[in-house]
Amino acid sequence: MTREQETYETLRQWVTVGRFLPGERLKLRDVAAELGVSLMPVRAALQRLAAEGALSYSPNRGVAVPRLSRAEFDDVLQTRLLLEGEAAERGALRLSPADREALREDVHLMDAALRRHDAKAYLAVNENFHVRLYRAAGSPLLMTLIETVWLRIGPLSNQLFEDASAPAVLNDAHGDLMRALDSGDSAAARRAIERDLFVAAQFLRRRCAHPTEARST
Repeated sequence: MTREQETYETLRQWVTVGRFLPGERLKLRDVAAELGVSLMPVRAALQRLAAEGALSYSPNRGVAVPRLSRAEFDDVLQTRLLLEGEAAERGALRLSPADREALREDVHLMDAALRRHDAKAYLAVNENFHVRLYRAAGSPLLMTLIETVWLRIGPLSNQLFEDASAPAVLNDAHGDLMRALDSGDSAAARRAIERDLFVAAQFLRRRCAHPTEARST
């Protein structure tokens, strides 16, 4: 992998997991220093991410993380429900016993993170949980589409814990999913993932920008 591609993959992951916040401006020199690379691969990576819609760019203001409006957020949510629901249903039919136990362990780890109020740990394990389930579907194209949509919602994810009532319910649907997997009910697995996305969305939607602020930098 080239330095440019490696830099792109790292920054793409950072956007996906909410390393950057909505409205945050990304300074080339600061990002390059943090990654320990020159400006050139960082500039190329940020341009690619802007072309994918993950970042916004203006000649006067540079690169920034977009602010989603509620309408944009709702569109992303509906797309996630379609894609991730399908991946969950397919994945439930193809999961290996080892992967199922790994998902069960992830649920325990998420419970522990929520009890510690450790948002970073929760989000990291949550991503692993969903990736493992969706990759079991055996569709690289479906996984690519899901990861592309995650770029749009990632920056909001760190704000999930700004609502004190969120931790009490965030892991409930994951428990529903495990019960669906144990009973061999792929349709119920789909419903569990849809519920998971919907519950988190109720907290995140409140953090969206007003129409005049959306996509602004």
